[in-house]
This record gives sequence, structure tokens and C-alpha cells, in this order.
Amino acid sequence: MGIPLQSPRFRGRLHDPRTATVIGRLLGLAIVLCFLTGVMSHYLQEPPTWLSGHLPTRPTWGYRASQGLHVISGIAAIPLLLAKLWTVYPRLFVWPPVTSPAHAAERLSIAALVSATLLELFMGLLNTVQWYVWPFSFRQVHWALAWVIVGSLLVHLALKAPLIAKHWKRPASALPLVDPAKTAPGADVDDVDRRSLLRGVLVAVGAVTLFTAGQSVTPLKDIDLLAPRTPDIGPQGLPVNRTAKAAGVTADVLDGWKLHVDGPHPYSLTLEELKAMPQHRVELPIACVEGWSKSAHWEGVRIKDLLARAGLRDGARLRIVSLQRHGGYGVTEMDLPYTRDDLTLLALRLNGEVLAPDHGYPARIIAPNRPGALQTKWVSKLEVLA
Repeated sequence: MGIPLQSPRFRGRLHDPRTATVIGRLLGLAIVLCFLTGVMSHYLQEPPTWLSGHLPTRPTWGYRASQGLHVISGIAAIPLLLAKLWTVYPRLFVWPPVTSPAHAAERLSIAALVSATLLELFMGLLNTVQWYVWPFSFRQVHWALAWVIVGSLLVHLALKAPLIAKHWKRPASALPLVDPAKTAPGADVDDVDRRSLLRGVLVAVGAVTLFTAGQSVTPLKDIDLLAPRTPDIGPQGLPVNRTAKAAGVTADVLDGWKLHVDGPHPYSLTLEELKAMPQHRVELPIACVEGWSKSAHWEGVRIKDLLARAGLRDGARLRIVSLQRHGGYGVTEMDLPYTRDDLTLLALRLNGEVLAPDHGYPARIIAPNRPGALQTKWVSKLEVLA
């Protein structure tokens, strides 16, 4: 005889709708914050046609703040999601699995929401350590999954709205009538257990936040015990994502280097000729999509001055070409707001020293409010785009 299939059953309020609603509110806040900052990051890296030419260069630390919040909220969502799943997972195995069209829609939305969120957070966490164990594009799949999560979340909220509204506030009947510490053995202390669970979840969220946020929040850098990057560790006091060796930029590649500038009056400059041009010093952060960021002092020639010398005094959209042979972002584009900005440099020095090879020697881009992936290193050519 076959063993009858039974769904898990739990007693107590740790698995009731009130507990699920309370944790769900915190999880929803983290997901919304992560989604909105992710949209900002995506559009700064790949601006749509309607936004191209209007990207903001101020505040200069804007991308640092938004991407830091993106990674912080994504990491904080992990213990919240696990706690949420723990409170509701008995209902994930109800039998029969579908009882009506409305129930089927609810189950499908939950399946899409749970699977997409788990995959999204898992991929995002591995991205912070640059460990790509999948054969597809991280950015494209990460972007697509974000919209699947938002869509399925909206469907789920619409279907569960009456239940959520019912348990959004703590009912008066749930208030303890006596001091829980003085209750007799066997008394109902479910409300105490719920508060203990929530405290434990908040402690877990606080711990993973405090011990990872230091890679972008400078005051916390000394306790970023779980973060893959420490902002102060790296050549010239700045972390590196891709070294010159990994990018295939060797001494042979750099031999005879010149900067080629396109325009009405194209020209080329040696490194010594670049150094002879007016030099400018700015303080700008490098902020990478993996979540780490650090401000530094940069010196070099303004992009607007290089374009003016080519006959483009009002700036121009640029294609920036790197000498790198391996890895992404060897060719990037820069819109007018950046090329006209006084803070956008072709940097030759970092923190008072000549650029280290891993930081893009002999020249690299540094611009305000721009993703680190687009701060192109080992620049060899500036091409004007129509």
C-alpha cells in the first residue's frame, strides 16, 4: 500500500499570516529599494535613447550611493527571504495543489516570485565576488529577473491584498494580558515567540549589513568582515577589479603608445605631450557594480580640452577605445553631459602618483556619477560619434 501524501502542518503563530505579513513588509521594502537602485544602475550603464544625452553628472557621488544601496539592500534581503519562506513554506505544499482558477493564479505567482527571487539574490551575491558559474550574461539575466520579480510580486499582492490588510496591524486580541515571564507552564506564549523570531531576523539583517556595507560606506570599512573588497586595499590605495595582466595589457602592447583623438581636426599625442597640456586635479569616487567604492584624487587633462583641440568646443558623444584584449567594456561610450563636464578627465595620475598598470597606465577615464565599469582604463583612442 502506498503512503498517503500529507502536507506539513505547524502549530503556533510563527507560521501564521501575521508573522508572514510582518516579515513580508521588511522584505518588500528591501526588494523595492534594490529594484529602484538597480534600474538606476542599468540606465547609467545602458541609457535608452530618450535618456541618452541627459544623464546627470551631479551629485558626483550619486552612483556610489545608489549602487552601494543596491548591494546592501540585496544582501539584507537574503535573511529576510529565508525567514519569510520559513514562515510560509507549509502552505507551499498544500494538497491538492490547485483548487480553482484564482488559486492557480496565486500558486503561479508564488512559484515565479520565489524562484526568481532566489535566483536573483544568488546571482547578485556571486557577482559581488566576480564568480560567474553560469554560461549566460549576468547583466541581461539579472535585469530580466528583476522585472519577473516585480510583476509576480504585484500579482501576488493583488491576490493576497485582503489577507495582508487583515494582518497589517497587530490585532488587539494578540496583546499579552499578563507578563509572559510570569505565565504558568503550558500557557500561550506565541506572541513572545513571534517577537523573538523577529528580533533574531533583524539581528541577522543588521549583522550582514554591518559586516558588508563597509566596502562602500567608508566609516564602516574596518568591520567589513564579510565583504569581498576592502576599499583601502589595492595598488595606490584603491581596489582593482581587472588587472593589466588579466586584460592582456603588456609592455609590448604599451610600446609606442599614443592617444588618438578623432574630430574635425584629428590628432595624436604621446604621453609626454599629454603631460605638457594643462593638468587638472579632481576628487572623484570609483564605484563598481559589485558594490565597492572609494574616493581618490585624480590628475590629468580634461576631456573637453582634448575635444576643443580637435575642433569640438561644445563637446561630443564619444566612443572610448581601450588597449585591453580580454574582458568586457573594452569599448565604451560617453554622452555629452560627461564630455562637457569640467570634472571629466583623461587621468594620468592617481593619489599623487603616476597611474599603476592595474589602474590603467598610461591613461584612463574618470568622470562624475559614472559606473566604474565605464571608467575605461588603458585608453588609446577617443572617437567622435554622430
